Amino acid sequence: MIIVGLTGWGDHDSLYSSHTSSRDKLKEYAGVFPTVEVDASFYAVQPIRNAEKWVQETPDSFRFIVKAYQGMTGHQRGEIPFENKQEMFAAFRESLKPYQSANKLAMTLFQFAPWFDCNRENVDYLRWCREEMRDIPCALEFRNQSWFQGELRDKTIEYMKNDGWIHSICDEPQAGQGSVPTVLTATNDEQVLVRFHGRNVHGWNQRNGQNWREVRYLYRYNQQELKIWAAWLKDLETQCRDVYAIFNNNSGGDAADNAKQLIDILNIEYDGLAPRQLDLF
Repeated sequence: MIIVGLTGWGDHDSLYSSHTSSRDKLKEYAGVFPTVEVDASFYAVQPIRNAEKWVQETPDSFRFIVKAYQGMTGHQRGEIPFENKQEMFAAFRESLKPYQSANKLAMTLFQFAPWFDCNRENVDYLRWCREEMRDIPCALEFRNQSWFQGELRDKTIEYMKNDGWIHSICDEPQAGQGSVPTVLTATNDEQVLVRFHGRNVHGWNQRNGQNWREVRYLYRYNQQELKIWAAWLKDLETQCRDVYAIFNNNSGGDAADNAKQLIDILNIEYDGLAPRQLDLF
């Protein structure tokens, strides 16, 4: 099954009426898409009450992809707000329990920093992370090209298979060492993740100014690009049970429209979505 969704549910204005309050957006979102990536968990390990609320607001078939906290993936600058890494991972695991209890956790996503390159120390850390996460499904996404250069490409894929990582495949600008190629290989029989970051080459590595994050994902996929991806997703569907496709290209508000375009191209109709609220005025 190909399961299409977005990163977050708060910033996709085209999905909601002008009367929709922020507290009701997830309910409306779940009437359009069957899955979402929780990105709030990247900035702070979320309190259990948040996950409990989100689980209650979504249909039984809805699935969450929960992004790992930045202290777990090398993004956090300075001290982490925990005594040690073991406590940090324990807190993150605890925050996942409401999703697990409701059978709504698709996977967690470990997206590592661009400076997390392929070396022995980092491979050891990946193994430690996988052990700490126990039997929780975990997707692995790199932002450093070294993992897929030359003979390391096959070794990286083989490592992910052996250690039980779900491959997070990227569609992103090919902009030097801080980007990775699209490698259309599932490393897990159950699931694979595809994340659409857009193809804004000029904005990808730019760090100047306070608004660089706002332009990094500024890109709208055209129909032909999405048709190519539809064929690739169908091929991935032959490699594993579920293919999750998540659009992250929302600097210009394009993610929701592109995701709906892809669903139309694939001719998918999802069962079990939340009832839609009709805005009569």
